[in-house]
Amino acid sequence: MTTLQHVLDNWVFKACDGEKWFPATVPGCVHTDLLKNGQIDDPFYGTNEHELQWIDKKDWEYRTSIELPEGWSDLSRIDIVFDGLDTYADVIVNGQLALTADNMFHSWSADIKSLLTEGTNTITVKFRSPISEDMPKLESLGYQLPAPNDQSELGGTDDRKISVFARKAPYHYGWDWGPRFVTSGIWREVRLEGWSEPVIRDLFIRQDQVNAEMAQLTAIVEVDSIDAWEGRLQIASDCGQLWSEEIALESGKQSITLKMQIADPKLWWCRGLGEPTMYSFNAELLQGEHRVADYAVKTGLRQIRLVREPDEAGASFYFELNGVPVFVRGSNHIPNDSFAAEVTYERYRHEIASAAESNMNMLRVWGGGIYEEDIFYELCDEYGLLVWQDFMFACSMYPGDEAFLNSVAKEAEYNIRRLRNHPCIALWCGNNEIDSAWSQYLENAGWGWKEKGPYTSEIRDRIWHDYQAVFHNILPKAVADGANGVAYWPSSPLRDLTGDEKQHAYKIFGEGDVHYWGVWHASEPFNNYNTQIGRFMSEYGFQSFPELDSVLRYAPESELALESEVMLAHQKNGRGNQLIKQYMDMYLPEPKDFKSFLYMSQILQAEAIKTAIEAHRRNKPYCMGTLYWQMNDCWPVASWAGIDYYGRWKALQYIVRRSFKDVMLSIDDSDKAGEIAVHIVSDRPTGDIEAELILALYDFKGTLLQEHSYQTLVAANSSSRVFMAQTKELLGDQDPRNVVMRLVLKCHDEVLDSKEHYFTSFKDMKLTHAQVSVEEVAGSAGTVLILESNELARQVWLSSEEEGIFSDNFFDLIPGIPVTVDFRLRSHGEEAFVPGSPGKITVRSMVDFVKSEE
Repeated sequence: MTTLQHVLDNWVFKACDGEKWFPATVPGCVHTDLLKNGQIDDPFYGTNEHELQWIDKKDWEYRTSIELPEGWSDLSRIDIVFDGLDTYADVIVNGQLALTADNMFHSWSADIKSLLTEGTNTITVKFRSPISEDMPKLESLGYQLPAPNDQSELGGTDDRKISVFARKAPYHYGWDWGPRFVTSGIWREVRLEGWSEPVIRDLFIRQDQVNAEMAQLTAIVEVDSIDAWEGRLQIASDCGQLWSEEIALESGKQSITLKMQIADPKLWWCRGLGEPTMYSFNAELLQGEHRVADYAVKTGLRQIRLVREPDEAGASFYFELNGVPVFVRGSNHIPNDSFAAEVTYERYRHEIASAAESNMNMLRVWGGGIYEEDIFYELCDEYGLLVWQDFMFACSMYPGDEAFLNSVAKEAEYNIRRLRNHPCIALWCGNNEIDSAWSQYLENAGWGWKEKGPYTSEIRDRIWHDYQAVFHNILPKAVADGANGVAYWPSSPLRDLTGDEKQHAYKIFGEGDVHYWGVWHASEPFNNYNTQIGRFMSEYGFQSFPELDSVLRYAPESELALESEVMLAHQKNGRGNQLIKQYMDMYLPEPKDFKSFLYMSQILQAEAIKTAIEAHRRNKPYCMGTLYWQMNDCWPVASWAGIDYYGRWKALQYIVRRSFKDVMLSIDDSDKAGEIAVHIVSDRPTGDIEAELILALYDFKGTLLQEHSYQTLVAANSSSRVFMAQTKELLGDQDPRNVVMRLVLKCHDEVLDSKEHYFTSFKDMKLTHAQVSVEEVAGSAGTVLILESNELARQVWLSSEEEGIFSDNFFDLIPGIPVTVDFRLRSHGEEAFVPGSPGKITVRSMVDFVKSEE
């Protein structure tokens, strides 16, 4: 083969108005390069974010030099290829302009052979300030487009919100969980590519029809040829099959199609339904025995469908994989770092493995971040996680000039093509919350954008026209043309494109998807999760703080107070800290100090989301999906995340793991008549289970007060109420503040699930200090532990000296009922988690954090 690649490295950078050059890391950005060279303090520490807003007002310059490797000068063509430029950049080769970039979300390339010389070649990338570049666009437009998450005042632009003009990660301008760092830099790989003979640019395995008997496929091979060429196209699969045909190429870019069949294919399944089997395909261009070019891809064979069919409640909204309805269990994903190039393979794997460990089967890539790195989707393929993929638009209205629309079209095509072989992609969604926020067809609904403008009717019509151009025309066409049959959904949340007031999703309706934020933003009680249920719950959430060890990495001891300057700087949601306290006052006993407040906030968050998840699952098949907000953090902060910035599981993540089990017990006492209902939910696609339900009541010292056993049939893919009783009848004359009900669901000797239920709130319980014993299981090298308690211990928190996860945590201990847990280290090897010693274990429970009444 005469195709060569050379990754460009040895970069330096400086401010365009500066003199001194510093070493640069590519991929990277100017903020991290400044930090690594000691020019700024840690952006995430204290209030340093506020002091670094000058960076985005400057122009920056990156430079490297290269001597062409031997043999390159003989090649017919040499391209420079940038997989990602952030964002406004001029690429100059030996003093001559090679290309100009203005979109962070797709690659950029140019033929530079004529610009290269013998000896040393200098390549310069000059980044123009996004602020300076986009401010004139706002002035030219003449009116402000809504962009409430743009932290313009922090950024020094007052009320001039310009984030909407840049095709750049929206969260860079701030969000209600993230800082404002408007970056510039070469954020993905840059290389030279040279060739003389034909090259394969892309291999797409289009899945025309796939079932258990046969996979009907079409390979679409995109080829670039300098000259006319004749030879053979051959495609081999790791299933042992080979397909080939003789071809004749013309000069230039062209596509070749080749029909393929695989009998009895092993299908790709999401977690819980089967194995996520992947196939490898390798395309080659051959002349005789000479291989001219090759290109390899992996894909999983599957059929994915968004099912929206009328029913008596409205219309369904669920995903069907290989003919099987999927109850979606998962979370919303945001970028793992404010500086995207800092996210390593291990950090991606930790998140995806954590999702799988938490019994999830879907992540939603939310529209205010980035189209993720290839490795993110490869890991989702591997672990069997479906992906709801937003286009990168969120919570703002956008311009509709020709240049902007053309840029969006190119961005959409590029990312669909890049991701279409991934079986994990289940849906392409146009944007996050814009349709409901603007509320075109309901005058006094939405987020008040139409009224706050203030906008004339002409401007309002133009804004909506520009919205439709992107989300009702450009994006659905791009998905239909290239997304391998994956569905398009214009906006989340949405009922349907009705063109009238029925379009928007404000209340809980019988169709579409729902973002329910009454709990949290509207201070509604947790019990409302039991009634505010839609067909697919794509967002809802509740905040907490990270644990103390994480907080101390961004704040000194002196700032450990709810309203301190640093705590407020690391709380981006307005009165978020006060909302946590407000809810804590409603549901939990008073913490004894701020460090205890951190722990209690996690218990509060976990209780909220547990209530929501169980309500959604109990209501299947009316509700067929639950994606809580949010999986992860982009910096250390108080937020809705279940895993903090450093990868540490909060209480929420352990509660989610239990609440997302394939077979789940759920206890519902939301009925105002004083009844308790026990539900069993099974997401197993096949196989009914003959099970035993054991109900036992204990006092807090472990005395068994009563016990009952019931035989029950757990039907596959079902939700059913299996037991109901009056609270008063269960308790008799027992003090409700001193009684716990324990339910165990067993199939033979296997415990399918267990749950505790209390007859009063956390606030009113009579908890006493418990002595919790921890015993290592012999021969486990400390990785398996047995815990017991002499008194009821609520929300037992195990913290380890080493980074890792427990098989269970934040659980209750009833005296006489031991709990066995194992520990796995967070690994930097081949596996995400491996058995290993946790080091020193610290065991605490809720009573250790509660303010004494004395």
